[in-house]
Amino acid sequence: MVFRRFLLFALCLGFLAVPAAWGAAAGSMSVQVKQSQVRTAPSFMARIIATLQYGDRVNTVSSQGAWTQVYVPTGRVTGWVHTSALTRKKIVLKAGASDVSKTATSDELALAGKGFNKKVEGEYRTKNQNLDYARVDRMEKVNITNNSIREFLKEGEVSPKGGVQ
Repeated sequence: MVFRRFLLFALCLGFLAVPAAWGAAAGSMSVQVKQSQVRTAPSFMARIIATLQYGDRVNTVSSQGAWTQVYVPTGRVTGWVHTSALTRKKIVLKAGASDVSKTATSDELALAGKGFNKKVEGEYRTKNQNLDYARVDRMEKVNITNNSIREFLKEGEVSPKGGVQ
């Protein structure tokens, strides 16, 4: 009777350890862009099931081409994120840090995570005074919805490769 209880206890511990070991082996990553969508399949045309923000942490499950399957603990959802939106580096945002004098936008946070700040921008502008930054500013304001992309692809009879439609 004692042996059976011990065996049952050992089996229960083993089953509990498997998901923890799987999560540790799979690893975790941070979102390194302003915003990224979690999709139902590894394709930009797949349905969006969650949106991640700069610095959010996800657990990796698998990969397929340029896509990483992730588990989002906060939303308890599993889906696909383009790998370019992720980094193994842990991004920690400290709202109470002494060098933060005002609230930063998510754009500023994403750029700062990549080493870009006002000082770096100033140096770049000084070295490249002949560049037209107004065009870049206009491009940043363009917002293209997923529905617009789908209509464009349908009208042009374009079928995206590398994922589901």
